[in-house]
Amino acid sequence: MPNATRDYPAPVLPPQGRRITDPLTGTELLFVAAGPDRDLALYFHQRAWLADESLVLFQRGGPEGGLMGYLPATGELARLTTARGDLSGAVAAREGNRVFAVRGREIIELAISLGSAVAQRGSQVSLTERVIATLPERASMATLLQENADGTLLGFGVRWEDQGRRGILVVDVQTGEWREVGRIDFASAHVLFSRTTPHLMSFNGRPERLWLVDAREQHPWCLYREAPGEYVTHENWWVDDQVLFLGGRTDQEGHVKVINARTGVVRMIGQGVWVPEPHAEAEHYLNHWYWWETGGSEDGRWVVADNWFGDVVVFDAQTTRPHWLTLGHRAYGTEGATQPTAAWDRCSRRVAFTSQMLGGVHFCIATLPEEWDDRLPYYGPLPDRPAM
Repeated sequence: MPNATRDYPAPVLPPQGRRITDPLTGTELLFVAAGPDRDLALYFHQRAWLADESLVLFQRGGPEGGLMGYLPATGELARLTTARGDLSGAVAAREGNRVFAVRGREIIELAISLGSAVAQRGSQVSLTERVIATLPERASMATLLQENADGTLLGFGVRWEDQGRRGILVVDVQTGEWREVGRIDFASAHVLFSRTTPHLMSFNGRPERLWLVDAREQHPWCLYREAPGEYVTHENWWVDDQVLFLGGRTDQEGHVKVINARTGVVRMIGQGVWVPEPHAEAEHYLNHWYWWETGGSEDGRWVVADNWFGDVVVFDAQTTRPHWLTLGHRAYGTEGATQPTAAWDRCSRRVAFTSQMLGGVHFCIATLPEEWDDRLPYYGPLPDRPAM
């Protein structure tokens, strides 16, 4: 049976945001809090928007930080802390205004309810906490939480401290029952669920990076065989069992590619650049076209990628045309520089990321210009035709 729930209010802070227009692209930028706090976007494959988009998750550093929520309707901020401690590793649920997160050894579901704003008192944000499961003995979290395509399972990587290896666990969201997926000793902190097929998972294997496993059958297989010296990194599931990833012939290439997990067909969404003998000037140019993290919009229309200068580009998934959304959000080559880790909203109209444009580290939301749709209409795939 599901664990008992407990209810409590979330502290709500007054609006702290600042809106500007990108001077180079004309894109509208919203910095949800422009103060001295270190505000970070969630990792690029973690869903940040609640299902109805009434709240956007981000992470704040410092003793009064932790998991935070931005309320677009009012501009206020809510601190999503629980009565027994702060949360980490969060991801918003596909359906319902819920968040899955980690508290110590516990896997938590946090239901979020927003009341109407009250004059001079601000919005009321109520939290309902449910402990889904507790990590098994001698296991510690090794990756972020992931929800599967139908909302029935959570998946993540663990370290088995007594065995000196890693493994993949799946947890039933309703019952809290957990089981290990095979005896998979994955390579790094990327254990992901398909957004289309509920039991299909990916993980980083050896020597190739991209591996798949059906959580019911527990027999992994390699999704993409790399050529000698080929570089593959930062994969992310997209629509129709497609996997976006970065890489090329060497670690000096950063193409945005997509592979269909059903057919194995690979195509290039965003071309990177390669310089055979980098020097200072060439490296400076190279990294403007060296993509690093990528994600696809939920409607299948767009793919976003960022680079080492904090430029955020959006590719039309049908034509592969690049559109520079906003530029200069990372202090390239400086200590403490952060990647944007750009990710989509639920309606495929906005991108959230970490920005250093204003000097500090801020959580920023960029809205796609409306004229993109007017200038480049999306016709969709060809309709099914009768057999000849």
